[in-house]
Amino acid sequence: MAERAALEELVRLQGERVRVLKQQKASAEEIEKEVAKLLKLKAQLGPDEGKQKFVLKTPKETLTGKYGEDSKLIYDLKDQGGELLSLRYDLTVPFARYLAMNKLTNIKRYHIAKDFDIAGQFDPMIPDAECLKIMCEILSSLQIGDFLVKVNDRRILDGMFAICGVPDSKFRTICSSVDKLDKVSWEEVKNEMVGEKGLAPEVADRIGDYVQQHGGVSLVEQLLQDPELSQNKQALEGLGDLKLLFEYLTLFGIADKISFDLSLARGLDYYTGVIYEAVLLQTPVRAGEEPLGVGSVAAGGRYDGLVGMFDPKGRKVPCVGLSIGVERIFSIVEQRLEALEEKVRTTETQVLVASAQKKLLEERLKLVSELWDAGIKAELLYKKNPKLLNQLQYCEEAGIPLVAIIGEQELKDGVIKLRSVASREEVDVRREDLVEEIKRRTSQPLCIC
Repeated sequence: MAERAALEELVRLQGERVRVLKQQKASAEEIEKEVAKLLKLKAQLGPDEGKQKFVLKTPKETLTGKYGEDSKLIYDLKDQGGELLSLRYDLTVPFARYLAMNKLTNIKRYHIAKDFDIAGQFDPMIPDAECLKIMCEILSSLQIGDFLVKVNDRRILDGMFAICGVPDSKFRTICSSVDKLDKVSWEEVKNEMVGEKGLAPEVADRIGDYVQQHGGVSLVEQLLQDPELSQNKQALEGLGDLKLLFEYLTLFGIADKISFDLSLARGLDYYTGVIYEAVLLQTPVRAGEEPLGVGSVAAGGRYDGLVGMFDPKGRKVPCVGLSIGVERIFSIVEQRLEALEEKVRTTETQVLVASAQKKLLEERLKLVSELWDAGIKAELLYKKNPKLLNQLQYCEEAGIPLVAIIGEQELKDGVIKLRSVASREEVDVRREDLVEEIKRRTSQPLCIC
């Protein structure tokens, strides 16, 4: 045990040496020499080293060739030591690599505020339905407006392309064109497929007959009876799974939020089955019109073949997951608050302890301590004698809803003046009742809609 502890310390020290060399911009040869020593030390620790650590490190070659025409969204950079690294806006490929490296075949992962994945061999569509349920729960709880989740299946797309006459070599590039239908018209998409990508016009027209359709489970059933599509093995498998998926979505109570949309393509090469994308809906200008999508806020799908790309033996681990567009959601929330002329809360503080006169710092400290002990989120300005106006302005800027004001008269009367920042209404509350009054006033959840 002592020997292993000593070896772990050597690994830590050698790792620190490598980091220092990179910071000092040492030569590539020197860094490689020290990295080799580090790897040799790690090898002595055996296969258990780092087993419990969830680390996603992604060399450039790991990302290359996994994103199709979206590869332009990979960002290359070099660290201080000249090592070539890459960034990508999602963690799906690094996660698949992690599973392969650690020989994991069953895991559920939640990456704080962004990604959720389920890996493992399960019965069809149960984990997929759970992912869609989670997506709907997140978007509903954020109260950012009405949304719709579009679903499709890569096997249906590939089967559709095959029966329409698209050459195998053009499947992915035509898929990328179809994916633009939520932003541009069918005519523009057709012109791109024919003019830029060399697809025959009659083939493009046949694709157009399919990709402009959307609906619910009734559309799935209609396509299962399609004389051509139903004869394609891939498409038939995809349609069968989608029908089962809709059954589970109905049981989860979210079928009304889901639309089977044949134009949804998701331009990433690693998807192999069900794909989905959530869009916010814009209220129609005229009665009878359908709501318009105003942008994607979440997306995901099934990627059963990705882990096998990194496994030396090619072992496959079925995976499905989703990603939330955190930055876009923040932007939408901020825009809506600005439109309503509401301040964005920058703190969770429930009450600011303030003073109306000078030389009351000790009393403020006593009161804020009482509130902290009672579980109230309180704060005070770090000044001995702050002006009352400055304290009130701070609350308005930070979005703190209440101010507990101490003054000489309040101390004599055994009360605290509790002020609502929004209404500017003030009431005297007995000190022993202050905690309950603050809890009562702040018990309603804040809405960001």
